[in-house]
Amino acid sequence: MNDADSCRCDDMAARILRFCEAHDVKIVAAESLTGGLLADAFVRVPGASRVFLGSAVTYDIRAKTSILGVDRGLLEREGAVHPEVARQMAASVAGLYGQPEYADRVIGLSTTGVAGPGPDGDKPAGLVYVGVRIPAAISPDGVPSVTAHELHLTGGREEVRRGAVFSLVQIVSHFTGDMQE
Repeated sequence: MNDADSCRCDDMAARILRFCEAHDVKIVAAESLTGGLLADAFVRVPGASRVFLGSAVTYDIRAKTSILGVDRGLLEREGAVHPEVARQMAASVAGLYGQPEYADRVIGLSTTGVAGPGPDGDKPAGLVYVGVRIPAAISPDGVPSVTAHELHLTGGREEVRRGAVFSLVQIVSHFTGDMQE
């Protein structure tokens, strides 16, 4: 991610936070390969604390199960770099940070993948899955949804990590931007 992309990421994160505040929605993250960079993309924005609840950095595969409740069997079969792992992380973190007063008003985001420098088994460096859990409160059909998006990023370790954050913020920005129209 270059300086222009970094500025765009900041702008998109600010717009997402404004959208969430205007729609009384909160946002949370479950991070693996990004190790806190996704949270940083939001907390760099002044006033983020009104909307951003927190981030669970579950870098270790066992932490994904013990903290987030990701299916242990899935992790044993597929490893952490899998679309269903990203979906479960996004859904679980929304529940983890959700409070009764938020009802179903928490967007959950997740990142899992291979930052590099080399592959992780049969998974190449740059393969990333990001998850997005949209609550019923802002879902177009009034039903919560959880999706995963596969990314193929290039560059060194830091470029892959920053690219994952930029891509996920871009995905959420498109959704929230579409909701404003």
